Amino acid sequence: MDTTLSPFKIFSGTKSRYMAEEICKELGVELGSMKIEHFADGEFEVCFEESVRGCEVYLVQSTFPNCDNLMELLLMIDAAKRASAKSVIAVMPYFGWARQDRKDKPRVSIAAKLVSDMLVTAGVDRVITMDLHADQIQGFFNVPVDHLYASSVFIPYIQSLKLPDMVIATPDVGGAKRANNYAKYLDVPLVLCHKQRAKANVVAKMTVIGDVQDKNVILVDDMVDTAGTITKAADLMMENGAKSVRALASHAIMSDPATQRVNDSGLTEMIFTNSIPYTKDCPKCTIISVARLFADTIRRVHCNQSISSQYLIK
Repeated sequence: MDTTLSPFKIFSGTKSRYMAEEICKELGVELGSMKIEHFADGEFEVCFEESVRGCEVYLVQSTFPNCDNLMELLLMIDAAKRASAKSVIAVMPYFGWARQDRKDKPRVSIAAKLVSDMLVTAGVDRVITMDLHADQIQGFFNVPVDHLYASSVFIPYIQSLKLPDMVIATPDVGGAKRANNYAKYLDVPLVLCHKQRAKANVVAKMTVIGDVQDKNVILVDDMVDTAGTITKAADLMMENGAKSVRALASHAIMSDPATQRVNDSGLTEMIFTNSIPYTKDCPKCTIISVARLFADTIRRVHCNQSISSQYLIK
C-alpha cells in the first residue's frame, strides 16, 4: 500500500468479530483492540484501547437482530470521532432494517431511512455494505455508500457445479431484476415465481411462471428469514418436474423454524455468504466467505482506487 497515505485500523463489534478477523487476515493487519463493558441494566460502553488519532477507522459490524448490534456500531462511530479519527467507515456486510424502505401502508415507519440518519448523525463518513434489500437505500445516506454484490462469489461457485440444463429462478417477482442479471450473465433461461402473502413471513399461494421440466434450478434471493418462501418455491419447482433445486441467498437470517424447513424441503443445497454468522446444524447449507471481497474493497478505498472492477453483475 502507499505509505504516504494516512494509517488505517480495523475494529469489530461483538457479533461480527469472526468477519473482522478474516478481513484482517486477508489484509495482513492486526485487528484493533477495543473493549465493550456491560452494565447490570443492559447498558454498555464502548472504549478503543489504542489511539486512533489521524487514522482511517474501519468498523466491522452487521446490524442483524438484536438491536444491540446497531447500538454498538453507533457508539463505536461516536467514540472514534471523539478520539480524533481522520475518517470513520462503517463496514456492514448485512444492513438490517432494510425491508422497511418505504411506506407500503398508512402510518408505518421507514426504518431503513431512520437507521441511515442515525449512522450519519453518529458521525460515519462512509458505508461499505453488500446486497441491500432495496438499491434505493443508498440514496438515504448523505455520505458515500459502496454497495457490493455477493454475485462475485456466487457466480464462480455456480459455474464450478457445471450443471446441465440450468435455469435461474426467483422466489418472488420483487427479485426479478437480480435473477435476470444472473440469467443474462450465465446465458440461461429465467423462471419467475409469483407469490401472494397472507401476512408478513406467511405465503398464501405461489405459482411458477416458466418451464422447469427436467431442469436444474438455481433460486436467487437476497436474504432468507423464516425460509417459508424459498422452501415453498423449491418444493413447487420439484412438483413441476425439476431435476434439482438449489438456492443462493446473500444473508442467512434463518429465524426459527427456517433450518428445519430447509432440511425438510426439496432443496438440494442452500448457499449463503457469511455476512451473518450461521452455526445451526443444516447439512444442506453451504457457507461462502465474503471476507476477501470486503478486504479488497477496504484496500481500494484506502488507496483511492476504483472498486467497480469487482462487480461481475449487480
